[in-house]
Amino acid sequence: MPNPLSHFAIHADDVERAKRFYSQVFGWSFQAWGPPGFWLISTGQPGISGALQSRREPLSGAGVRGFECTFAVEDVARTQAAIVEHGGAITHPAFRIDGVGTVLSFRDTEGNAVCAMQYLPGVREARA
Repeated sequence: MPNPLSHFAIHADDVERAKRFYSQVFGWSFQAWGPPGFWLISTGQPGISGALQSRREPLSGAGVRGFECTFAVEDVARTQAAIVEHGGAITHPAFRIDGVGTVLSFRDTEGNAVCAMQYLPGVREARA
């Protein structure tokens, strides 16, 4: 089974400024959801969801630049083991998001931030 891109996250210093930018440039819409500074993005593309969130750490050289993509996986524990086995590093252990599934964050061998999500049954299909 391929592991399709299912979600991306944009980290921003100023989420209001970023919302204006992406709504004006791409026509995306935003809905507040979850913790403060977190917005769901509706891109109009079925099957791919997005988030805009406050940057977790400053851009001092270690902060996330770019989009953090999430790949749908069948088994997040098996994926975590494969990440470690093949040279990646877990940056945030797997945790459950109520009503969505279980996600983990990792860095690939090149230092890129990536996530893997084991969706609850029917969740991905409902978002498509």
